[in-house]
Amino acid sequence: MSGKVDFVATAHTVALWRHAYAKRLAVTDTIIVCAAVAFAQIARFGFGDSRVVGLNLLNAELEYSMFSIALALVWSLALQLSGSRNAKVIGGGSLEYKRVADTTIRLFGVLAILAFGFQLQLARGYVLIAFPIGLALLFLGRWQWRRWLLNQRTRGRFAHHAVVVGEREKSRHVGASILREPGLGVQLLGAVTENGSDRDLLPGVPVLAGFDNALEAVLASGADTVVYSGSDRFSPEALQEFGWGLEAAKIELLVAPALTGIAGPRLHSIPAPGLPLIRVDYPAFEGTKYLAKRTFDLVGSVIALVVLSPLFMILAMWVRQDGGKALFRQQRIGAGGRRFEMLKFRTMVVNAEDRLPSLLDQSDGNTVLFKMRNDPRVTAVGRALRRHSLDELPQLVNVLRGNMSLVGPRPPLTSEAEHYDHRMQRRFLVRPGITGLWQVNGRSDLSWDDSVRLDLFYVENWSLTGDLVILWRTLRVVVAGTGAY
Repeated sequence: MSGKVDFVATAHTVALWRHAYAKRLAVTDTIIVCAAVAFAQIARFGFGDSRVVGLNLLNAELEYSMFSIALALVWSLALQLSGSRNAKVIGGGSLEYKRVADTTIRLFGVLAILAFGFQLQLARGYVLIAFPIGLALLFLGRWQWRRWLLNQRTRGRFAHHAVVVGEREKSRHVGASILREPGLGVQLLGAVTENGSDRDLLPGVPVLAGFDNALEAVLASGADTVVYSGSDRFSPEALQEFGWGLEAAKIELLVAPALTGIAGPRLHSIPAPGLPLIRVDYPAFEGTKYLAKRTFDLVGSVIALVVLSPLFMILAMWVRQDGGKALFRQQRIGAGGRRFEMLKFRTMVVNAEDRLPSLLDQSDGNTVLFKMRNDPRVTAVGRALRRHSLDELPQLVNVLRGNMSLVGPRPPLTSEAEHYDHRMQRRFLVRPGITGLWQVNGRSDLSWDDSVRLDLFYVENWSLTGDLVILWRTLRVVVAGTGAY
């Protein structure tokens, strides 16, 4: 199969590709686990005939090679039983990685308990090699398969074909969110709105019918998934019968909550007879979680400043070739609306600020931020620094001072912050970051609305794990140099 799909996927088709994808994960996981335990044994004992004492009471012995085989089998079985390859979690979100990590940690935790309880004399070096290497390689394997799946989905393969059902305005919002994320693997065939319409819901997403003919329209479309966006016109009884009809046709039902901009970890289902409820955790801006973020910032900035100090000296001398200063200082707005002086390597000519008014009508950026793809004020050295974000490195000093974080919303200018509405004021609940979701999702190519959406999403849903993912994605973006000017 190549190019864009030219057929409507059925539930059977979806089940087939899910099963095939899960089998690929199983093969990769098994190879990784076997390689990890084999490497641990060789690294710890070499190729000799080493032994591990089993139960001291029985004076039993077991060769490490047999123990490694048993460990690999149990590890692979545990990954299967934990649901880490379940069709509901593979290919998207953090739950897949969480299940892999939980399974591996619990397996080695049980192994430690057994070793202590039964006096199993297991070499600690063997465990300390197999555990971290195996977990890291499992993550890497899953990440590589996800990249492959995302690439396939951008070509129209391995996707769910869905119909959005609900009030028109709600469905427009849900549909636009789906279209922005091709990696979700959801292709919209059409929509069912309260009264139907000849006008498309979104470009390329026609309205198929009204609520009176919702089930018939979905079945006729050949969709394998329905996304319900909500409507007061759909009674609970009608929605229940609609769900029964989808069940009979083996069509998946996804419900989009009215709450937007909230990530999965903040949502918790509360079972109640006939009325499933969702509890929403509020974002954390203080306490131990926030202290952990600040500790991570301090440790990370100190290590980065020490390791990168030779690079700082080289870049400073390079920037000062035109006789100007190496650092550029600019007033920005940080947490709590407090002003601070943000540091960057200077990328423009010395009198750049004085020349700005004459260039305002030539902006290539969004409607609020001034950006020019070929800004005449940028020096040749500055252009090279900007392409790979090297000019941002001095902000590590701002992180050390507590003005900024390694990851956070983009630090706004004073003139920009003066136009913020009450929604945008929430950006000041957290420290701005050297990088963030805006950095890994388009950088200067983003529209103002997308910049706002990404910054608010980060404020509402930040986590230390999410920060690590953003930092990793940032490395890939700055190396490629996309969206920077």
